Amino acid sequence: MSAQAHDTQARIAPFDPERIRADFPILATRVNKHPLIYLDSAATTQKPRAVIDSLERYYTENNANVHRGVHTLSQRATQAFEDAREKVRAFINAGSAAEIIFTRGTTDAINLVAQSYARTMLKAGDEILIGEAEHHANIVPWQMLCQHIGCVLKVVPINDAGELELEAVTRAWTPRIKLCAFGHISNALGSINPVREITALAHQAGAKIVIDGAQAVAHGSVNVAALDCDFYAFSGHKLFGPTGIGVLYGKRALLEAMPPYQGGGDMIKVVTFAATEYADLPYKFEAGTPHIAGGIGLGAALDYLDSIDFAGAVAHEHRLLDYATAQAQAVPGLRIIGTARAKAAVLSFTIDGIHPQDLGVILDGHGVAIRTGHHCAMPVMQRFGLAGTARASFAFYNTFDEIDCFFAALAKARRMLA
Repeated sequence: MSAQAHDTQARIAPFDPERIRADFPILATRVNKHPLIYLDSAATTQKPRAVIDSLERYYTENNANVHRGVHTLSQRATQAFEDAREKVRAFINAGSAAEIIFTRGTTDAINLVAQSYARTMLKAGDEILIGEAEHHANIVPWQMLCQHIGCVLKVVPINDAGELELEAVTRAWTPRIKLCAFGHISNALGSINPVREITALAHQAGAKIVIDGAQAVAHGSVNVAALDCDFYAFSGHKLFGPTGIGVLYGKRALLEAMPPYQGGGDMIKVVTFAATEYADLPYKFEAGTPHIAGGIGLGAALDYLDSIDFAGAVAHEHRLLDYATAQAQAVPGLRIIGTARAKAAVLSFTIDGIHPQDLGVILDGHGVAIRTGHHCAMPVMQRFGLAGTARASFAFYNTFDEIDCFFAALAKARRMLA
């Protein structure tokens, strides 16, 4: 073993969920006189103390605008912000920090691709292929684009288990498809899509691919070089970092060829009333003052993940999902929505005769936080003939005891609402 490997092994502590929980202050909170059981990490993850401290440290010690100042605070802020960009590059194994564009989140990143790449590279009659289980953020931008330039949106259906099968993608393929956009993991079902294989199919046909990685980055390692995807988007707040910060990875050649999505300060080299010369990557896509604290906080979140046994954390999540699924299958009248063979830590379900919102309110009274509704994935609900589901989603800070408490509260809710 190399000296570097020895250092890494010494730095990373074996995964222990109880020790990990101590890193997340909010988990000590009581809700409605009960200990908080937070099962809504697919909506947003909780933040470790290291991230919270990084935000406070920036605002109390280094608060200044970036890239523009020669004074010490500006230089410190710029260094921390750009260090965070490099941490993101390393986290997803991008080739260059110039390929890492900071955005407001996954939604903003997908809109950037739609308005900067697709609007300029696609034409009327070209087709865009998406999946039936996509989040609205990976549907609406493409609909808007199709309305403006005359492209055609095509949808690949999922099967009864909520799986997007590669065979279905192949059957849906036509020579007119120039762009496809798929979620890495479904937020509503937990299904893991075969994005590597879809990427290979797209490239064989000369098409480009956008991957919505919002749900994937917190549940396993993401390697954009191995995926060979053209674009990959994700949000900081789904990755134990702050809200309002996100990332678009794009292959450098594509980003170089794309015009800026927005204009303003910090994305220019020279401005005259006659013409403007844009800044180099990644800055030509980052108009205006960025979410500096958010970027620094995201960097702190990645440092935190680097300090723990992330592979052990992912394995723990899988055990939690298996444990919760087994308990759910024993509940009379409970139907699991999304039974894919490859799943992340999402348990979406309905109970006969009980509205998901009523269930969520009762569980909240017992300190259990779940999500109810359509989860910004209304076509999925329509596919299963539902108005919505109840969704429990897990992170590595959850425990088996919490799942037991969840199902105990669920039993009480069933008795109350029956």
